[in-house]
Amino acid sequence: MDEAELTVADVRSVGADAVAIDFESPPDFEAMPGQFVKLTLAVDGEDASRFYTISSPDVDDTFEITVGIDPDGDVGPLLAALSAGDAVWVSGPFGSSYYEGEPQVLVVAGGPGVGPAVGIAERALEDGGEAAVVYQDEAPIHEDRLSGLADRGASVAVLGPDEDVGAAVGDALTEDTQVFVYGFADFLDTATAAISAAGGEPDEAKVENFG
Repeated sequence: MDEAELTVADVRSVGADAVAIDFESPPDFEAMPGQFVKLTLAVDGEDASRFYTISSPDVDDTFEITVGIDPDGDVGPLLAALSAGDAVWVSGPFGSSYYEGEPQVLVVAGGPGVGPAVGIAERALEDGGEAAVVYQDEAPIHEDRLSGLADRGASVAVLGPDEDVGAAVGDALTEDTQVFVYGFADFLDTATAAISAAGGEPDEAKVENFG
């Protein structure tokens, strides 16, 4: 969609310094979990834009983004202060590393990459597929949704910063698995090395670098 002013439906905490924001989906809005949108809002009288990945399994009535909040940041604290009924300029969706109905998925996520991870895994289960999540973070977020995924039969590994991503990826990866990787650049190096060590093909993974 072209840039449009969308209404906030809900803002809620999903962990330490992290919120999930639901927006009312405009008519004919189509997107899949793992794609991202651009948000624009005024900061000190000037427009500031940031990109956030969709973390809801669908966009039928609303869609969700997950925002990590840097207390000293320009945009994050403003987004965390939003409430239902507020409006933000949004455009998109963008991106090519997203869920496309694959019957078996593994999402390897670092930090804020857990947003698309839970959205993709939930959608895969809803579509009758299989899902696994390997998530590494010092202070995990979306723990309720991760627990819900495990209760529904998904393989979920939540790791601390010193725990071995490679072992968890090796346990979850099969020949038929479509792998997704979301996180910052240093985590992507760790994840792709783990995929290779487990016998997978890093070049076939759908990867999004958060910077």
